[in-house]
Amino acid sequence: MASRSRLASLILALFVLVGTATPVAALQDPGGAAATEASDGILDKVNAFFEPVDTFWGANVNAKIDALFFYDVWFWDNVTTVAADGTETVDKGTDLKLAVVWLVIGSILFTLKMGFINVRGFGHAIQVVRGKFSNPNDAGEVSHFQALTAALSATVGLGNIAGVAIAVGTGGPGATFWMIIAGLIGMSAKFTECTLGQMYREVRPDGRVMGGAMFYLSKGLAEQGKAGLGKVLAVVFAIMCIMASFAGGNAFQVNQSMNAIGQTVPFVTDYPWVYGLVMAFMVGIVILGGIKRIASTAEKIVPAMCAVFVGTCLFILFRHASAIPAAVGEIVGGAFTPRAGFGGFLGVLIVGFQRAAFSNEAGAGSAAIAHSAARTPHPTREGIVALLEPFVDTVVVCTMTALVIVITGAWDPQVHPEWQGFIADNQGAALTSVAMGSEISWFPYVLSVAVLLFAYSTMISWSYYGERCWCYLFGDGASNSFRLIFVGFVFIGSILTATNVLAFGDLMILGLAFPNMFGIYFLLGKVRASLDDYWGKLKRGEFETYK
Repeated sequence: MASRSRLASLILALFVLVGTATPVAALQDPGGAAATEASDGILDKVNAFFEPVDTFWGANVNAKIDALFFYDVWFWDNVTTVAADGTETVDKGTDLKLAVVWLVIGSILFTLKMGFINVRGFGHAIQVVRGKFSNPNDAGEVSHFQALTAALSATVGLGNIAGVAIAVGTGGPGATFWMIIAGLIGMSAKFTECTLGQMYREVRPDGRVMGGAMFYLSKGLAEQGKAGLGKVLAVVFAIMCIMASFAGGNAFQVNQSMNAIGQTVPFVTDYPWVYGLVMAFMVGIVILGGIKRIASTAEKIVPAMCAVFVGTCLFILFRHASAIPAAVGEIVGGAFTPRAGFGGFLGVLIVGFQRAAFSNEAGAGSAAIAHSAARTPHPTREGIVALLEPFVDTVVVCTMTALVIVITGAWDPQVHPEWQGFIADNQGAALTSVAMGSEISWFPYVLSVAVLLFAYSTMISWSYYGERCWCYLFGDGASNSFRLIFVGFVFIGSILTATNVLAFGDLMILGLAFPNMFGIYFLLGKVRASLDDYWGKLKRGEFETYK
């Protein structure tokens, strides 16, 4: 354990050195020439130092992981073009990624195995979240509602603003239909993994809860005589989750939110280190308090950020209420008879499923870490609460965005040819901004607030995910070292442009589904038995109610 602590200290020292690289002169004179020249100089040196590493990492790590996780299953329509200089360009045609297939097949299987719990458990989930069955004396650290909002804060984010716009822009309105279907079956995946998270969690003597995919993979498979396999899957999951928390769940959020806010607040763009310091402080004061403070913050931020964004969408939709039936018709009709140029039926289906999988993370196993801390007498109850996540994230928030994109015609090159560059460059947030800005002139400022809330809530939740995995590998006493490193990455995300690191984080987040769902396949019988037991007791009225 001592050697692990020394390693964590060395890593922390490295990040502190990088994070504090801004010269004192720049801090004392932020508006002067000394600040600009010194800041630019140090950033150039840092970028120059990391450039060979960045290039190597992109070519030898990201590219190879991407080729595996995102392997084109529909490879036979690929067309390779060789230029005069010998450069090869591959047009993948219908790009069906292995990670998406893995997630969708698993979600369908879980839906069938659990008897469509995503449908029959929906009403009961609402009752539980409202507190009807909540006993404050049950073992755990947070309420059902707090666990739900903590998990939602990690998934409801920039993907709901940017990803949906790109899905509609590339696949047409019909992609929205398949996005909704993917969200509905993803509810069963969330139920399954979060039930297991509760089933195999460990409650420490001081009341702290340790749980998540690491525990049900190692302990659950060990019960079936597959201890070696379970341990390998658990360690792989933990390492990938830690990397995802540093990059995709942290640095990416800071970098992207800073760029978006900079469109309306130029000061943020001119002095990114100020934004980094403020965000590092805001994140630090929350995550140093552990899951209770994270959950307490999330239960306030998540409803607020959803209200801000969805409220704006509803305002626009009400202004065009007469156009809603036609938009819904385009969404349903386009799902089966897509417009020419969008790759046909299969292409539209793939775009919709892919964006939903990237958005709600159903099957990745990350949400099980937050839900394992909930107070509940029966593991299935928390699984039922968790199934609401993909519904809120994909079915509600993503659909609102899609309807606005369709009704304003932002996706259609015949209506707004001047905006098609956003689609071509995958600038989904910009497309959403101009679409809503065309209806509400002050919307870019609203979007800035929404982006800030989205990024902040995502970071505090992913800090907890990474911390639990860090403690799984290095022991319960390692929490503070992880939290300090995480706060360091908040600042680093504001001053460095590390494209490959951010891409690596995205790869890790989606890659979590491989060890997670592979292990879950061996544990489905136990989840179904727990569900049958719980549902029988519910129908017989054996659970005490409190509200």
